[in-house]
Amino acid sequence: MTQTVTALYDTYDSAVSAVNALETSGIPHSDISIVSNNVENRYNKDRSTNAAEDAGKGAGIGAAVGGVGGLLTGLGLLAIPGVGPVVAGGWLVATAAGAATGAVVGAAAGGLVGSLTGAGVPERDAHFYAEGVRRGGTLVTARVDDARASTAREILQRYNAVDPSVRGTAYRETGWTSFDENAPAYTPEQVASERARYIGGTSN
Repeated sequence: MTQTVTALYDTYDSAVSAVNALETSGIPHSDISIVSNNVENRYNKDRSTNAAEDAGKGAGIGAAVGGVGGLLTGLGLLAIPGVGPVVAGGWLVATAAGAATGAVVGAAAGGLVGSLTGAGVPERDAHFYAEGVRRGGTLVTARVDDARASTAREILQRYNAVDPSVRGTAYRETGWTSFDENAPAYTPEQVASERARYIGGTSN
C-alpha cells in the first residue's frame, strides 16, 4: 500500500532541507513534490538539491510536470487561482495540472486540493495546505509505501514543519473556513505580515 505524507513549511529553506533528506533516505525523486509561494518573485532555478545530479540540462516546467529528471532541477512557475504565482515540481503538480507539458502550466487551485484528497489527504487538511501556500508557505508531499511512511513523516517533521492543528486554529480564529480559489492572491506585503506573525519575519 502507498501512503501520502505531507508537510507545510513557513520557509523555503526548511522545505528544501526536507526534500534533500527524503531523497537521501532513498525515496525516489518521482515520488516527491514541492509547491512554494512565489509572490515575492524570490525563487527561480536556485538552491539545488541532490536531485540536480540526475537532471537533464535545461529542464523546465515541462520536464517537472512530465516527471523527467530530478525534482527541484525541473522547477517551473505556475499561476494558481487563489494562490498566485508558485514555484513547483513533482508528481502532485503533474496530477493537479493533468500531466500537461509545456513552458507554462496554469494549474487550477481546485486541482491542487483535489490532487491532495485524491492521494489520500483528508479534505480538511488539503484545504489547510492550499491556504498555507497562499499565505506564503511551501508544501512538500511524498508518496511512500507503508514500510517507509513513519520514517518519511519523521523526516518531514525534523525541519520545523507547521502543525496543521495549531495553525489551522489560528486561521479559523480570523474567520477562515476553507480554501477559496476565487479569493485574491496574497500580496507580498500580506505574505510578509504572515511571516512576521508566525516566524518573526524570516523570509527564506
